Amino acid sequence: MPSIIQLGDIELKTPIRTMMSLGQWYHYQNNTSLSQVNPPLANTWQTLCFFGEEVASEHLIKLAKFIAEFTAQPIYVCAYQPHKSLPVALAFSIDTSHLPTKAQVRAVADALHLQGAIISQAPTLERPGLLVMDMDSTAIQIECIDEIARLADRFDEVATITAQTMAGSLSFAQSLHRRVASLEGVKLSQIQALKENLPLMPGIAMLCQSLKQHGWSLAIASGGFTWFAEALIAPLQLDAVFANTLEVANEQLTGKVLGEIVDADKKAKVLEQLAGQLSIPMAQTVAIGDGANDLVMMAKAQLGVAIHGKPKVVEQADAAICEGSLLQLLYLLGVPN
Repeated sequence: MPSIIQLGDIELKTPIRTMMSLGQWYHYQNNTSLSQVNPPLANTWQTLCFFGEEVASEHLIKLAKFIAEFTAQPIYVCAYQPHKSLPVALAFSIDTSHLPTKAQVRAVADALHLQGAIISQAPTLERPGLLVMDMDSTAIQIECIDEIARLADRFDEVATITAQTMAGSLSFAQSLHRRVASLEGVKLSQIQALKENLPLMPGIAMLCQSLKQHGWSLAIASGGFTWFAEALIAPLQLDAVFANTLEVANEQLTGKVLGEIVDADKKAKVLEQLAGQLSIPMAQTVAIGDGANDLVMMAKAQLGVAIHGKPKVVEQADAAICEGSLLQLLYLLGVPN
């Protein structure tokens, strides 16, 4: 690829991968050209990532115009592809003196049918790290307690308790105990098929495989149940699982939960304790989840990412993947130096 690219010679639909060298940073100059550089990426600079579908020249120009509204400092851009199964993405590095908000970045990305995030000193794939995941609606596509309730024809009862929790009438622990109590008498044979066929979230297996190849450790910290979380150890190459234990007697649920409840605070403690046990610096930790129960854990991690999250979670998370494969998490960890 040429070290200087004249944008006036490039058609708007030209794929970025055919005009820019992947992993190489360029100085974007006034909508006219790109020049290869080694940018001064100090701590006062942050990175804006845009990913989703294959990016083209028109994406580059529109995004650079958006960023130029917030800074008069130089704009640096890099095209990168952290996994061969992912489309090429764009990363912009800018001075933080006039940074757009997360909402503004997501809005401009959405208008271009992309997803966007602001990344500040994110963990890197170049060193071992730790990923702690929620399970239900994050690592897998279902809420296990809802599916058990459906199988036992008790879904409406469980849904009512869940709604009370969402309204703030019940704590997570109170809600869990009441919902599990409603499942008393459910036979293990009724839920065995569910355990054996948990629908993985698209891209989660490839994400875990890739992180393992980079020396990362993986864990689940879930308000769900060990009965299901342990079934994910092999397919996701997990190093540890933390979840709630359902009491079983005579091959059926007793309606009780054993031991310490895995709630929001416990999830955060799990992340911190695992990082310590594995000698992984907190700067190399990532937490992902979809619900309010994951926010404490996500705040504790260096990078907290909402996965198809509820609006409150997307708003408060460092970054969000609102559609598509979880493999896209690599975009946030694999920005070239």
